[in-house]
Amino acid sequence: MAEQRGDERDAGDARESGHGAGEAGRRRAHPEEARAWEDLVTMARRTVSDGLVVGTSGNVSVRVGDTVLVTPSGVPYDRLAPDDVTGVDLDGRQVLGTLVPTSELPMHLAVYRTTGALAVVHTHAVHATAVSTLVSELPLIHYMAAALGGPVRVAPYATYGTDELAENMLRALAGRSGCLLQNHGTVTHGATLDQAYDRTAQLEWMCRLWLTASSVPGLAPSLLSREQLTEVEERLRGYGQRG
Repeated sequence: MAEQRGDERDAGDARESGHGAGEAGRRRAHPEEARAWEDLVTMARRTVSDGLVVGTSGNVSVRVGDTVLVTPSGVPYDRLAPDDVTGVDLDGRQVLGTLVPTSELPMHLAVYRTTGALAVVHTHAVHATAVSTLVSELPLIHYMAAALGGPVRVAPYATYGTDELAENMLRALAGRSGCLLQNHGTVTHGATLDQAYDRTAQLEWMCRLWLTASSVPGLAPSLLSREQLTEVEERLRGYGQRG
């Protein structure tokens, strides 16, 4: 959900309002959390510069132990500073910072509670969102669907920030590391922020590819079979450098 609150007054309101636990229940960030926050802010800014989100839409999180660092609600990413670190525990209770966490916190926590993921990226990428309005599953236009665990499903629409949306997302993510959210955007997760982001970028690229190929009048794109995708999944297990 786009949470557009761009002026300094709104940013100040976000800092003052807090979320969850009272001030006394919060602590200072540990060195590892401070480093993770720096990486998270860098990645959040990248989603904007790469055109995957507009303004403060979308959100990013990373897990450090039992703490989830997450982008705050309505604060432009270029204004986030080291002292703005925002973190919650796995029950959603705020343990770090005074900025209100993203309204999509239920989605992020649902991923961490049910998978081994250590990072989550949610965007409103244009081509992926367009595809989410057309189909219930991204057609197998390219073998890199295997890198996301198989055919990418579309989670049925639900209002942003709700438990219903989080539940729909989890069903679409079953056995996958990424999915589309109908009329909304994308969610991907990974073992690192870089991996989660790369999966988002790959998903957006595949959606753009399918939209481009399917827009040619009188022609329909060839699609891969499930058997062909399974073969790629097996090859990907040995892909990359080892040792």
